[in-house]
Amino acid sequence: MTEVRSQLAPPAAAGRRTTLAAATAAVYAGQLARARVGRGPLLFVATLQSLGILLLLRGVTRGDNEATASAIVAGSTVLVVAFVALNLLAQRFGALKAASALDYYAALPIPAAAVVLGTAASYATFTLPGALVTAVVGALLYGLPLGQLWLALPTVIAAAVALSGVGAALGLAMPRLELATVAGQLAMTVVLFLGVIPPGNLPAVLRAVRDVVPSTFAVDALAAALRGASTPSGVVWRLAASLGYGVLALAVAGRLFRRAVAR
Repeated sequence: MTEVRSQLAPPAAAGRRTTLAAATAAVYAGQLARARVGRGPLLFVATLQSLGILLLLRGVTRGDNEATASAIVAGSTVLVVAFVALNLLAQRFGALKAASALDYYAALPIPAAAVVLGTAASYATFTLPGALVTAVVGALLYGLPLGQLWLALPTVIAAAVALSGVGAALGLAMPRLELATVAGQLAMTVVLFLGVIPPGNLPAVLRAVRDVVPSTFAVDALAAALRGASTPSGVVWRLAASLGYGVLALAVAGRLFRRAVAR
């Protein structure tokens, strides 16, 4: 927080409001430095959790069903993102709100969107290494082609944007830190089950629910690529839909931030 203060103090002294890009970069740098120290071990846990699910499901699945294998690998990859972007980010914003720390950011000459975007981006950054490792290990474990694994990077980024927005909104919407923690964990559980299970194996009701979960668009894009069934237009619209969800969720989180500090 000291780092953020030092980078944002000059504009306040000059009586000018910091631009969204500059403010977001400053918040991102400060939160990234904090998360690097305090959240590193949790990133290892998130990656280990997804790798464990890959191994567990490999032991109970039979046959060479590419649809099932690709869904498991893609869903486990996005689960790394969900653990950080939903669970940890909801806790972070819930803790800031509970400690009235949001008032500090509200007193700075920066837009509310910069606080949400910078914090969400810093947490999302930590998901990239673990998610990419999970994708590679999963493809090797399930015998999927490696030629389309380049799509894992844009898929993880799109999922991180969408889920970070949801995680921030959950943390800011809950009246208590404990409820923010529970909401983040429940959301992560939804992403887990609806991500690793192929859509065709779900009841019609759950398929309808799956269609409105932001991360499933990214999961489907990566799963289709892993089984060689993707098309450029299919990839583009799925990732665009995931990003669209993220923009909407971040906008909602920004509004919740302003409402929280106005009370």
